Amino acid sequence: MTTSNVPFDQRPEDGNGGRIVPMRLQKYLARAGVASRRASENLMTAGRVTVNGEVVCELGAKVDPLVDEVAVDGATVRLADGPHTIMLNKPAGVITTMKAQSDARIVAELVPTDRYPGLYPIGRLDADTTGLLLFSTDGELGNGLLHPSHHVPKTYVARVKGAPSRRALESLRHGVVLDDGPTQPAEVETSKRDPSCVRLTIHEGRYHQVKRMLEAVGHPVISLHRESFGPLTLGSLKPGEWRELDSGEVAALRGSI
Repeated sequence: MTTSNVPFDQRPEDGNGGRIVPMRLQKYLARAGVASRRASENLMTAGRVTVNGEVVCELGAKVDPLVDEVAVDGATVRLADGPHTIMLNKPAGVITTMKAQSDARIVAELVPTDRYPGLYPIGRLDADTTGLLLFSTDGELGNGLLHPSHHVPKTYVARVKGAPSRRALESLRHGVVLDDGPTQPAEVETSKRDPSCVRLTIHEGRYHQVKRMLEAVGHPVISLHRESFGPLTLGSLKPGEWRELDSGEVAALRGSI
C-alpha cells in the first residue's frame, strides 16, 4: 500500500461533507458498493482482494483512495462505483444461494458476480418458486427491506388445488393461524377466469409463508410466482434474465422501508 503525501486541505470532498482520506480496506470496499463490511472482510480473508497488485488479508489494513489501486478478483474497484442492486426473474429449479450445492443450479450462476462480487440475495425464493428476486451489494438496503418492522409488501400469484371459497379468502384477509403464530392480514383475490389462480400480497417474510397460508385454508399450492417486491415489478424481464435497477428504482425501494 502506498503512503500519500496529498495534504488534507487539498484532498477532494467525499460527498458527505468531509474529505477523501485513508481508510480501512473493508470500509473502502463497502463504500464502493462491493459488499457489506462483514462480507468485504470475508472477501479479504479469502484472498480475493488486492491492493496495488498484492493480496491483502489483514483486516486492519488501510488504503488511500487517491493513490492505491484496489481490485476484487482482478476487477478494479473505485469509490465512485457505488452500490449495485439488480433484479432477477428466477426460473424454477434454481436454489437461492451463492454457494455451490452438489449439482443443483443456484442463483449465483444467473447474476453477474464477476462484475459485482459482493452481490447477495435480498431474501429467498424456494427452488420451485419463480419470479422477482432482488440482489444487492448494499447491506443496509437489504437489511431494511427484510426487517420485519418495515412490512414491505410482496405479491405472489399461486395456482392452488381447488377453488378457494369466499370463507377461505376472508380467512386469508383477516390472517390465519400457523404453527409459528397468526399471520398479518393479506390482500387476496382470485382470477375470474380461473378460480384456482390466487393473487396474494403479504407484508411479512416467514419461511414458506404463502404456501403455509394457502395450505391452512385447504388449498395447497401447485405453483408459485412472485410478481412484485415493494414498488417493483418484473415488467418484461424473462425467466433467467437480470437487469440493474436505476437510481429511481433504488430510491423507491428505500422509500418503502
